[in-house]
Amino acid sequence: MEILREQYEKEVVPALMKKFGYKSIMEVPKLNKIVLNIGLGDIKENPKSLEGAVKDITTITGQKPVVTKSKKSIAAFKLRAGVNIGVKVTLRKGKMYDFAYKLFNVALPRVRDFRGVSSDSFDGRGNYSMGVKEQLIFPEIEYDKIDKVRGMDIIFVTTAKSDEEAKELLTLLGMPFKK
Repeated sequence: MEILREQYEKEVVPALMKKFGYKSIMEVPKLNKIVLNIGLGDIKENPKSLEGAVKDITTITGQKPVVTKSKKSIAAFKLRAGVNIGVKVTLRKGKMYDFAYKLFNVALPRVRDFRGVSSDSFDGRGNYSMGVKEQLIFPEIEYDKIDKVRGMDIIFVTTAKSDEEAKELLTLLGMPFKK
């Protein structure tokens, strides 16, 4: 599944160099990492939800996630410091490109009434964030074996210096932005 990496080297780099006038190949922005995060708001009522989230994210990415803990106590949310509140996984290199390819070409087209992802979710430094409402869009997840429908945040971290460069990079890689 090195399709996206090969596409990056053969098509994306020359296109970006031409559009932005880079003199060196080292100036061309690239995808640094993809971070997936599932926040578990219901962990107080349902402690087993952590196991389900770990299983889901491991199945989707092929990599074991890290359990995230709260940093401080918040009385309004009945939250204490050091309590498990979610799971996250950071994908790099081959797994990152494999996941991006699967997300762009298999998972996102399975979303109901999908017309493209918003192009407003850039952070000003060339990173892009998006949310997915349910993990069922990924082909590895079997509908009968899930305990609860969970959403997740997906963050694309790039080396781009501006949002325009990052958007062009993600578009050339195959991200389906709204027209």
